[in-house]
Amino acid sequence: MLQSLSEVVLKVEGLGKDVPALAGEGADRLTILSDISLAIRGGESVAIIGPSGSGKSTLLGLLAGLDDPSRGRVLLDGVDLGALGEDDRASLRAEKLGFVFQSFQLLPMLTALENVMLPLELAGRTDAHGRAAEVLARVGLGERLQHTPLQLSGGEQQRVAIARAFAVGPSLLLADEPTGNLDPHTGERVIQLLFDLNREQGTTLVLVTHDRELAARCDRVLGLQDGRLVSGA
Repeated sequence: MLQSLSEVVLKVEGLGKDVPALAGEGADRLTILSDISLAIRGGESVAIIGPSGSGKSTLLGLLAGLDDPSRGRVLLDGVDLGALGEDDRASLRAEKLGFVFQSFQLLPMLTALENVMLPLELAGRTDAHGRAAEVLARVGLGERLQHTPLQLSGGEQQRVAIARAFAVGPSLLLADEPTGNLDPHTGERVIQLLFDLNREQGTTLVLVTHDRELAARCDRVLGLQDGRLVSGA
């Protein structure tokens, strides 16, 4: 279902993340993120850019509820992720969130079809086989359903990962350097696919990237510098 552009899908309030400091760093705790607040509306595409070590991947993990913040909160479709137990948080992710990893994160023993079916089955979908086949055909892999990741190229593996992320029709899709392991031509095809699906399904898209040209194609660009949010940095 298409999201309304007036509806806030993701809201972040005063988010911070500290980790134990390494020996010799002169402090007990190291601040990775500090006082991050933002709101992202349904159907938006937003790029988060910044130098290595600025906290981009940490922020994405917090937005997905894969890690716990030290301060603040993340609300997905109005639900406070920090107020949920791990099982409820996983259920919410399965229903509302897709994640595209730079390293694909496909299960090597499963076929492309089975990798895409997995989140659908976890969400209790009775049409998992048909839906997975449909989405794989949409990303140009209709003839590769029974191939395992080792039988696929890097670009094909990333397209399986995108199909898996979009299969459940998430409200929000997070992508961590989605073209980082791809050649420029393949990366362009993958990015175009992400934007096509964002437009066609109304899925809110948040990209972490070093690529300023890619970031400029999004509706909004947010920058991270030393763990703090700076618009368009």
